[in-house]
Amino acid sequence: MESNPRIPFRLSSDRPPLEGPDGKRLIVHVAMNIEYWPIERPMPRGIIPAPHGAQPAPPDVPNFSWVEYGMRCGMPRMLDMLSRKGIAASAFVNAQVADVYPSLMAAVIDAGWELVGHGWFQQSLKQVEDEADTIRRSLDRLEKAGGKRPRAWLGPGLGETADTPDLLRAEGIEFLHDWVLDDLPTWIRTKHGPMIGLPYTFELNDVPVYAIQNGSTDEYLKRVEATLAVFERELRDQPRVLTLALHPHIIGVPHVAHFFEQALDLLLARDDTVFMTSSPMGEWFAAADPHGAETVR
Repeated sequence: MESNPRIPFRLSSDRPPLEGPDGKRLIVHVAMNIEYWPIERPMPRGIIPAPHGAQPAPPDVPNFSWVEYGMRCGMPRMLDMLSRKGIAASAFVNAQVADVYPSLMAAVIDAGWELVGHGWFQQSLKQVEDEADTIRRSLDRLEKAGGKRPRAWLGPGLGETADTPDLLRAEGIEFLHDWVLDDLPTWIRTKHGPMIGLPYTFELNDVPVYAIQNGSTDEYLKRVEATLAVFERELRDQPRVLTLALHPHIIGVPHVAHFFEQALDLLLARDDTVFMTSSPMGEWFAAADPHGAETVR
């Protein structure tokens, strides 16, 4: 009996040692979730509850504005910050952003960020009428926008049905971020052959930190520092992936961005750090663990 139908269980301490990319053992992944929340629909999340606890009918102006601030102001702030530091991010992007926010999509592409599939708009794949069509349409639109078909995917809300990895693999997706269960990539079993599960995070994710757990302004920096303190011991034996999971309406507000920039500077000051986006990370793992795919065939 297996606990996990997609990824066989293995203690992290039992994994064979891997050689880090270019000899670097700390892989840092900046993952920016760029999402379209349609104003005519209920908001996926809110920063402020409705008066008297009533569920607001659309338009939910305060919570829509919270998110669109990120698109208007947070994204330029983050694009500038990462550009000044020479860091390319993965853009986990709803495909409809290309139509609703075309100037933003153009800025992301011009910055050299990798486009990663993230649904059509911010709606879980569990809720769509035709999952296969939503996946295909999303990838087609991002390919049209960016000139090449995405190789990686993160589901909106990490939502999957029992068929999602099979459908994604059939559409050519090689790398999947939904399975948040290891500090290193893993091999995933699908009906169409192995695919690679890439790390994501809830612990260094600005939504839980600030929108759910009500972290202090400097909480993200403190968590990066504490994570590095533990990783220091583990990096002697094995690489580690440090994912910075971000949303522009949260990480892009000035008081949070201030401390996030300090976290980036802390990582940049290390000599064992390499910043990677999704597909290069997946390529590294496939080369570093070439026989692992056989375990999920």
